[in-house]
Amino acid sequence: MEINQLNLESNKINTPKLNELYSQFQEILEKLNDKKLPSEALQYINNIVEQTNSTTLQDTALLKFLKDKQNFIIKYLEKEHKIVPKSYYKKLWLAVGMTAFGLPIGVVFGLLMGNIGLMAIGLPIGLGVGAVVSSSMDKKALQEGRQIDVEMKF
Repeated sequence: MEINQLNLESNKINTPKLNELYSQFQEILEKLNDKKLPSEALQYINNIVEQTNSTTLQDTALLKFLKDKQNFIIKYLEKEHKIVPKSYYKKLWLAVGMTAFGLPIGVVFGLLMGNIGLMAIGLPIGLGVGAVVSSSMDKKALQEGRQIDVEMKF
């Protein structure tokens, strides 16, 4: 079984941003064809592609719709099969590092120094922690062959 391709009418894709998103979505589907995916994953992806191909939305609504459908596929693959695009963990863990590690460290540091204004010192520390964790996770995904050779821009 093979993944269906996007087949939207060319008159719906009339802005550069929409064209880029459509091309990226198409590229993700092409790269997923190279992966050995179970039949339930192929069926899930094909259902989303069918919904996308049958939409009548245009312009901004179509842009949001395509982003949502693309994210559904990426989140499903990550959750069920641990397949991710390039830099997936980098984008995820930089924010998590700053909020989950950086802010608490900054608050503790600010309270210990008696100046809560120093709380912002924890953000670069959290950013560093997030960068280290994310780069190791992205490398591991690449080594295990779980990475799609597409970097998400949207």
